[in-house]
This record gives sequence, structure tokens and C-alpha cells, in this order.
Amino acid sequence: MAFYQFKQEQFIHSSIESVWNFIATPHNLSKITPPEMDFRISSIQMKKCMYEGQIISYKLKLLPLVRINWVTEITTIKDRIYFIDEQRIGPYKLWHHEHYIEKKDKGVLMTDLISYSPPFGFLGAIANTLFIKRQLKKIFAYRSQIIDKLIH
Repeated sequence: MAFYQFKQEQFIHSSIESVWNFIATPHNLSKITPPEMDFRISSIQMKKCMYEGQIISYKLKLLPLVRINWVTEITTIKDRIYFIDEQRIGPYKLWHHEHYIEKKDKGVLMTDLISYSPPFGFLGAIANTLFIKRQLKKIFAYRSQIIDKLIH
């Protein structure tokens, strides 16, 4: 089984409260996902703020003609410090996403650490080399730009 990690850091000129309130609101996911992915939350009756054990389902375009259902669970939350979401149903054999925020001088350092394993053994490893890693970089570059605009 191929295993990979992706790490993204972003400094945000804002308060820890503003950053936390934004990232702890599941509906904001659609705001920070590239439009071509056509991201839509499909969970019924979503609460405004996330909570441990929360199941979030959504639909998105993984590739131009490939639309998928993805289900994650918020497994751990430490208020204004970090939270973890894990895939329950989706395209990966393993998806574990850690979101950290840390107060710094004049802002907040936000760190995303994704541990993942694509499906299909060596074919998944090839897919990671050809496009998965590149797609993650593109998604998080977009997120960085949008977060800079939306969080003050």
C-alpha cells in the first residue's frame, strides 16, 4: 500500500478566533474549493459549527467527467488549536487530514497535514505521481488565495 503525506502552511494576518470560526464552519468548505471541482455539501441538516463525530457528505468532480460522493467524519477537535477529519467513504484507501492553527506575532499560522493512500496499489502510486500530488498542490494554492481574501 502506497502512503503519502502532504503539508501546507499559510500565515494569515488575522486573529485566532477569526481563523478558527472560519475553518470550523463546514459550509465554508465550498468557498475554499476550486470552482471547477463543483463542490457541494449533501449532508442533511448541517450544524453551523463542526463537532466531534460529525459526518459530512459531499459531492465533487474529481476529474472533468468523474463526479464522486465523499463522506468524512470529524474525529477530533481541540478548540482553537486543531481538528481532524477522516474519510469514511471516498476515493482513497486512507485519508486523514489534520488542521492546525497557532497564534503568532501579527497573525496565525495555519498548517494542514494530509496523510493519504490512493486505491489500486501500484496504479494508485502512479496516479499520485501523475496527478494526485499535483491536484492537492493546486487545491491548497487556491485555498490560500481565497483564505487571504476572506479572513481578516
